[in-house]
Amino acid sequence: MTRTLAILLRNPLSLLGLVLIALVVLSAVFADVITPFPSHVGAVVDFVNFNKPPRWPHIMGTDLIGRDLFTRIVYAYRISLILGVVVLAIAVPIGVAIGLFAGYLGGWIEYGLMRLTDVFLSIPPLVLAMSMMGVLQPTLTNGMIAVTAMWWPWYTRLVYNLTRSEKEEGYVLAAEVIGASKAHVMFREILPNCVPSILTKMTLDLGFVILIASSLSFLGLGVQPPTPDLGSMVADGAKYLPDSWWLTVFPGLAILVAVFGFNLIGDALRDIFGAQA
Repeated sequence: MTRTLAILLRNPLSLLGLVLIALVVLSAVFADVITPFPSHVGAVVDFVNFNKPPRWPHIMGTDLIGRDLFTRIVYAYRISLILGVVVLAIAVPIGVAIGLFAGYLGGWIEYGLMRLTDVFLSIPPLVLAMSMMGVLQPTLTNGMIAVTAMWWPWYTRLVYNLTRSEKEEGYVLAAEVIGASKAHVMFREILPNCVPSILTKMTLDLGFVILIASSLSFLGLGVQPPTPDLGSMVADGAKYLPDSWWLTVFPGLAILVAVFGFNLIGDALRDIFGAQA
């Protein structure tokens, strides 16, 4: 772990990614402290300062009912990170378990599990999430369910391919010869060797989950007002371009910073684990 961190710090792009992610995470964690108008997260109206361009104390301007845009963006980061962490915390174990069983056990189990996975993979992810959110009430919880339903097959496919490759290795055959159970071989022998690839994909996917969730909110199918959300802020501000440009530009940049940071770290981890393999 220390060696991996040292390599990350030596690479300018990965260092930039670490800085961007640190800014996003720290902003979300300490939102109550660093934001000048915490009450503007809710249904607050300030017509005296409505639709003001960036200026002190509203460094990113205000929205159409006078709420501080910087405050709402910082709290929107908190919502996005919670959604991303919860989605991956559910999708990764499901996808990894299915991929291990299908790749190692083979036969009808492999056929049934992978055909189910192929069905989900055949549907464009955003379309699947939109279909689910069209049926469910658009809330944060239902948004997590919709995104999770489209995310686990990617981990199933990844771990399935890794497992099929790893089960022919000598250490797996040695474990089988000494009588190790199938569960032991899958979870104690094969899975640890899949962890680097899984961690790399999780890092990349955190940014993509935020992007997909913002896309749903942009279409009106995600987190609903007055809860701050980056996608809905971009959608609301787009109606007033170019005059009130700050309503769209700053939330859009916030999405870019988060996705770009996680992508840089994911690419760096892929290079590091690939070089160590």
